[in-house]
Amino acid sequence: MPIDPPAILAAAAARARDKNLPYAGALTPAEAAALLEAGTIRIVDTRTRAERELIGYIPGSVSIEWYDYPAKVRNAAFLDELREAAAAGAPVAFLCRSGVRSAHAATLAAQNGYTAAFNILEGFEGDKNDHGQRRVNGWQMAGLPWRQD
Repeated sequence: MPIDPPAILAAAAARARDKNLPYAGALTPAEAAALLEAGTIRIVDTRTRAERELIGYIPGSVSIEWYDYPAKVRNAAFLDELREAAAAGAPVAFLCRSGVRSAHAATLAAQNGYTAAFNILEGFEGDKNDHGQRRVNGWQMAGLPWRQD
């Protein structure tokens, strides 16, 4: 089935409106992958570099840490790094482990002129199961393209 970026973006925007989110939209991992494949969005991975190295990453994504590891000190240069990676009018989808940091990043981006800031729901690893393992949903569990070097 052909990818329909406008329909995907409209569905993400509807989710944002329904949940009163402060950014342009909320994408499922599959939707984000389709938009990335179509060249419609840039994915900004807000996880730490350690997470990317140890857990894996999405090829073609840009790494801009929300906070560093192990101190978890907020990245004061986040917006500057974002401005270098993507124009304010360009669609940008933020990703983290579970969708929390990326929601904060999408909010910050939207507050600073990014009119097409999206959060990727479920994140890279997704929610925890009853055993505390992140094996419920997310990018990896959806079987979408990722790498681990």
